[in-house]
Amino acid sequence: MRPLDIAISGCGPAGLAAALLLHRDGHRVRLCERFETPRPIGSGLLIQPTGLAVLERLGLDTALKAHASRVERLLGKAVRSGATVLDVRYSALGEPLTVGLGIHRAALFAILYEAVLAEGIPVRTSAEITGSELGANGQRALVMADGSREGPFHLIVDALGTRTPLAPPAGRELEYGALWASLDWPEGSELNPHALEQRYRAASIMAGVLPIGTAPHDAKAKAALFWSIKGAGVAAWREAGLEAWKGDVRAVWPDVEPLLAQITDPDQLVFARYAHRTLKKPGETGMIHIGDAWHSASPQLGQGANMALLDAYALALGLRGASDVPDAIARAIALRRFHVWLYQVLTAFFTPVYQSDSRVIPFLRDRLVGPVSKVWPAPLVQAALVSGLVGGPLGRLGLR
Repeated sequence: MRPLDIAISGCGPAGLAAALLLHRDGHRVRLCERFETPRPIGSGLLIQPTGLAVLERLGLDTALKAHASRVERLLGKAVRSGATVLDVRYSALGEPLTVGLGIHRAALFAILYEAVLAEGIPVRTSAEITGSELGANGQRALVMADGSREGPFHLIVDALGTRTPLAPPAGRELEYGALWASLDWPEGSELNPHALEQRYRAASIMAGVLPIGTAPHDAKAKAALFWSIKGAGVAAWREAGLEAWKGDVRAVWPDVEPLLAQITDPDQLVFARYAHRTLKKPGETGMIHIGDAWHSASPQLGQGANMALLDAYALALGLRGASDVPDAIARAIALRRFHVWLYQVLTAFFTPVYQSDSRVIPFLRDRLVGPVSKVWPAPLVQAALVSGLVGGPLGRLGLR
């Protein structure tokens, strides 16, 4: 396809990866970001083999691995019984080099954003987008909060996340979210530096620790501590005070005391609100929605950023093989639709198992999941599910 004028809204993993891919394919790309200085939001995440495959194509895998922590295992235990109810090992996939990579969001952002700047891709900051406007020629312009227009563009890529103003409302906010904090890894503790560990009391209380490597300009290894909490309960949590919360965490998982000792201010903890949504029409005339703007879910299977990276790569493939913009949008969506649908269904199924007020579901989980997960082929199925490989997304995109 001839070079196109393309606007990408949002500087998250989806937007930055799409900008790099489309710029390298010869398109005239412009990034728009509402913050005065683009920055990441959140604590840590887990890059799965799916997301890593895209970063390898971008030539950024070496930089990522330099900051990331190898995660070889996901381990969850019930507090009351001490039973292991989740034990997923990447080694079950039969590939010794296949692992998850725990990464600080700031590190992932810096790697992608610095690559964007190095390639001279223009970034418009302080661009608060409120909508888009379709012209008579099928091109679109971005509408800003101050009433100005940016464009027109042959294609707008919406990577503005769950609450994007470029798409109609969809889905629902989930009752449970989580408090997150990025802290120094406690050397010499009982915590496993190569595992995502969780502790559960029923499904209403969950504590977790994810090793997330190093942040930019900080050589100390980091950990992400997270704690399930209802959105409606955040105000009461603040009112109760930090020490009351620390007591609750200690009662669930005493080994995290070295992490709790680093938290001296409630503002060190950020509340993340989750939503489950899927746009029925992720493509429209002159615009495509990718990442959380198309599909978002609770992080139980840890696929958010990885799915976003796959979406960006599918868009690049769609443009390479298409005759025009509508054809490119249709091709990109077709490459991703099944995998997106599959993981939306799976995540919706698993969320109540680990975050809900149900008593029956965690009762069955604690007594069935652990023993069953040890019986072949359950270890392979679990590893494929967590790594994002169920549904064959890499093969569809020609990725390794």
